[in-house]
Amino acid sequence: MPDPRFFEDLGPVPLRELAELTGAALSDPNAAERTIRSVAILSRAGPDSVSFLIDRRRAEGLADSKAAACFVTAKEAAALPAGCVALVTPTPQGAYALAALRLHRARWFGDKAIAPDVRLEPGVRLGPGVALGPGVQIGAGTEIGANTVIGPGVAIGRNCQISANVTIGFALLGDRVKILAGAVIGEAGFGAAAGPSGLTDIPQLGRVIIQDAVTVGANSCVDRGAYDDTVIGENTKIDNMVQIAHNVRLGRNCVMAAQSGIAGSVTVGDGVQFGGGVGIADHVTIGAGARIAAAAGLMHNVPAGETWGGLPARPIRQWMRETAWLMKHAARREGGSE
Repeated sequence: MPDPRFFEDLGPVPLRELAELTGAALSDPNAAERTIRSVAILSRAGPDSVSFLIDRRRAEGLADSKAAACFVTAKEAAALPAGCVALVTPTPQGAYALAALRLHRARWFGDKAIAPDVRLEPGVRLGPGVALGPGVQIGAGTEIGANTVIGPGVAIGRNCQISANVTIGFALLGDRVKILAGAVIGEAGFGAAAGPSGLTDIPQLGRVIIQDAVTVGANSCVDRGAYDDTVIGENTKIDNMVQIAHNVRLGRNCVMAAQSGIAGSVTVGDGVQFGGGVGIADHVTIGAGARIAAAAGLMHNVPAGETWGGLPARPIRQWMRETAWLMKHAARREGGSE
């Protein structure tokens, strides 16, 4: 279930209603009145959840899934475990998105700049124009800069420094965290899927977890998870204008220079260093202690402790040899020796 501090539960609804909403065909008409309370990925779905399957290669937990129902293509319907009702559709992920919109909704900020149930420990300082949503909790000694907006349910630890014009939602922050001016934490990550009526935004139902002593630079964005959480490990330092997408798990003591971007569902070990302008493709794993050179475009997993660079990125010595070879042969051609 999505965290109730951030999302309202709009269920339950019968499978019949979800089938009508999405245009899916129920594989078992006798299950039409079975009630569904939430959406979830297959590995986390419970007996009152609906999930989706688009690629068996990424269907973690499929065989052991407890999902009550699953949006699936006709070709993949036979792969579902016993007891899981197939909702057959040519667009499973788009149908899942529509079901998520029906079952869950982000909590409303309300009509007051500071909600009446906000909890502030001693020594909290609020700048002018600060807005705090329902259920916000802020630890002792934390400072919130002018015009910053903290959304419903957000918890911020002790002795944090949140600068001006920051937006934080769907997030839990540890102690001694620094968020610099203009940063956006917890907004929806990028994701859309084809549905019965065209492209549909995929609801982002996860959170952002920022551990102790993390710094997030000015105008950087950390998206909340789509199905899981986005996690920034303890003492990691993020420069200005950095993009961290949904479901990223960034280890402890990492460093990211300005204008770097990490696509969704990337896993980064402890102590990894990113030069400026690095781009990381989705679903990549980077081992502990690795280093990625500035302006690299990484599309493959990086073993622990290695240094990669180039576009596409590869081990640094290989990249340097290839670059030297190209320069040498280009110079010969320009000189007319070939």
